[in-house]
Amino acid sequence: MKISTKWLSDYVNVDVEPQVLAEKIERTAVEVDEVSCLEKGLKKIVVGETLKVEKHPDSDHLRICQVNVGEDEPLQIICGAPNIAAHKKVIVALPNSRIAGNVKIKRGKMRGEVSEGMICALQEIGFAESVVPKKFVDGIYFLPEDAEPGAPVYSYLGMDEDIIDLDVTPNRADMLSMRGTAYELAAIYNKKVTLPRLEIKESKNDNIANYLEIAADSKLASTYLMRVIKNVTIGESPMWLQKRLWNAGIRPLNNVVDVTNYILMDYGQPMHSFDYGKISEKKISVRLAQPGEVLTTIDEKERKLNSHDIVIADGKGPIALAGTMGGQATGVDNGTTTVALEAAVFNSSLVRKTARRHNLHSEASMRFERGINRATVVEALNTAAQLIADLGNGEIVSGIAEGTKEEAVPVEVSVSLDKINKVLGTSLAAADVEDIFKRLGFDVDISNAVFNVSVPPRRWDISIAADLIEEVARIYGYDKLPATLPKGELTPGHYNHSQKMIRAARQLLEAAGLTQAISYGLTTAEKASRFLMQPSETTQLNFPMSSDRTTARMNLVSGLLDDVAYNVARKVDDVALYEQGRVFYRKAGTVRPIEVEHIAGVMTGLFKTATWHEPKVPVDFFLTKGIVEHMLHALGITENISYIQADGHEEMHPGRTADIYVGEEFLGFVGEIHPNLCKEYHIDRTYVFELDLQKIIDMDKQAKSYIPVSKYPAITRDVAMAVDKDVKNSDIIDCIEKNSGNNLVKVELFDVYEGEHIAANLRSLAYKLTYQNKEATLLDEEVTKEFDKVIDKLKEKFNAKIR
Repeated sequence: MKISTKWLSDYVNVDVEPQVLAEKIERTAVEVDEVSCLEKGLKKIVVGETLKVEKHPDSDHLRICQVNVGEDEPLQIICGAPNIAAHKKVIVALPNSRIAGNVKIKRGKMRGEVSEGMICALQEIGFAESVVPKKFVDGIYFLPEDAEPGAPVYSYLGMDEDIIDLDVTPNRADMLSMRGTAYELAAIYNKKVTLPRLEIKESKNDNIANYLEIAADSKLASTYLMRVIKNVTIGESPMWLQKRLWNAGIRPLNNVVDVTNYILMDYGQPMHSFDYGKISEKKISVRLAQPGEVLTTIDEKERKLNSHDIVIADGKGPIALAGTMGGQATGVDNGTTTVALEAAVFNSSLVRKTARRHNLHSEASMRFERGINRATVVEALNTAAQLIADLGNGEIVSGIAEGTKEEAVPVEVSVSLDKINKVLGTSLAAADVEDIFKRLGFDVDISNAVFNVSVPPRRWDISIAADLIEEVARIYGYDKLPATLPKGELTPGHYNHSQKMIRAARQLLEAAGLTQAISYGLTTAEKASRFLMQPSETTQLNFPMSSDRTTARMNLVSGLLDDVAYNVARKVDDVALYEQGRVFYRKAGTVRPIEVEHIAGVMTGLFKTATWHEPKVPVDFFLTKGIVEHMLHALGITENISYIQADGHEEMHPGRTADIYVGEEFLGFVGEIHPNLCKEYHIDRTYVFELDLQKIIDMDKQAKSYIPVSKYPAITRDVAMAVDKDVKNSDIIDCIEKNSGNNLVKVELFDVYEGEHIAANLRSLAYKLTYQNKEATLLDEEVTKEFDKVIDKLKEKFNAKIR
């Protein structure tokens, strides 16, 4: 919100330097982005009058101008502007002047002809092109006829006004208007606000009932009012109005539209003007758009409407998007003679959604979204109607057409003096607090040290006691509040069990050679539904930022695969990543999902590259499984772990995937990504795992205890056996461990063979069994006895043929 200190001085007399004023606003109310004055840095720019304009003899587009700049003799200036003409008041940069960008203008020659200065466009002296009137965008600007040649141009163009650019926060939308800002500064400096009010003059010979019939749903527009101004002549706005608009960052268009924009800046009340002659059936309704309806807005774009868009409609269909942008078909143009003027309070939530959906964020939509002063809607409408009538030589039709009208009433809020002082740490007296409320323009009644405050509708951000305390702190001065250190018993911080387990899991995977990745918690519905470890409904966002971030994730692997694809596309083929985070499962019939801690990893390419003394180590299933096993054992999950071949994961290779169980509890999976999915991501063979970390955290753990290294020697026995190919290695090891004595300490599979000298349906497995007694030296006879018992059991259970 750009605030002109000159405009502000019409309402409140604050005789303070702009920089000082800006600093006070920033410390008390809202942030200030910039303090500027277009005049600063410019030099010797004056009003000129073109006395004579002739064609340059050596150019098709240049003109030789004789310009009166208030001196004894006119200056000869060469100008290339297409709209240059004689007998016009123009902006002249004299020789040795400075224009925008600190550019110095010198006397020189252009194609052999002397040029003593420059005739300037508004952009060349610092105006943004977005505020320059359209007819002057590609040429020079013509000043009013009463401009005096030789006088500085700054006051004619409002360039001598100081502009304070406020960064208004959503809770202080009352400061999105000159009047709201005036009230704020009056409170800060303890001044009085004086607001001018136009006396409306209505035509007694006509009534609005003869022109319009309007209807509105109060849920869509709590207030919807219209006035009609007839016999209007469309033209340029007077200079005072144009200056106020472009200093506020708005381009002047014509006297009708300019008035609505002026009221927008002055009152903070968005308005819209319709060409009454283009309204079908003279009926206006405020309703939701119907399926299939379209509207071409004034920016000449066709908008497809949906059932959440509030529209202003006539007898044929939509003519405006409520609170956002008007329609092209009913826009005011040079042929307009009767204006229908609208002032309303629209549903802020629906306006916000419409503005976002159609990418139509405007000054009007911003104010409707954040709130407007409901007490001044009628006043703003009357003021705008009278200004249009005055500037366009029109007549105001008597009466206001009402679709809906909300009565704005003050909000009653109470707060005690003790509460204020306790929160702020102050010792303010009741009289001090009362004075602050009165400076803010609030009515206040004190009873038993309790302030009963009546907050006017212009401060709709105040509704609870905490809001009043904040107002006291602001006006009293944040810099005056006492600074105190917090008091209390210090307690040492520590991690709880879940935090310890999560950090331990991360450290174990990092020690194993994986690098942590952090993926988006939002993804597509398709990716979110992959690699599911339990049935779940998707959790969709109502208003996603992009089509790639619409759904809360239900797995971590999809995000890791995106990371792998990103790296592989950039020639990084060896990738080992892990991620720890939450996934979001939702049961049917519920709105909010439950959050579950998961941990997952992904590996592809080489796990270890070849060196002069070690071969390369490619990633495979067993390497990935080994990392998972190591992590589980290190976290205390050491018993009843089983890996069962799985084929129920569509995204995983059916023959190279295992589900992980601890007893009967499903913990997760490990395996190779399905080749079709690898093609989708444009990656080579990739191995992943994902575990429910929350289940690991909640499980009983095997406590770690130190076992001294035995000082007695170990004895080993090897056994090779031929067994059916369906027999699992885990079953054989389980059989060996259960049927051996107490001296068996280790079982290792060191060879697997299939081929010649062995039946086609069999394979050879060779194991090394290590025996050791921690308290005495083992005898060979003891080991042989235990070993023979194991061999007999293997023959019995698996029909093993000892080789």
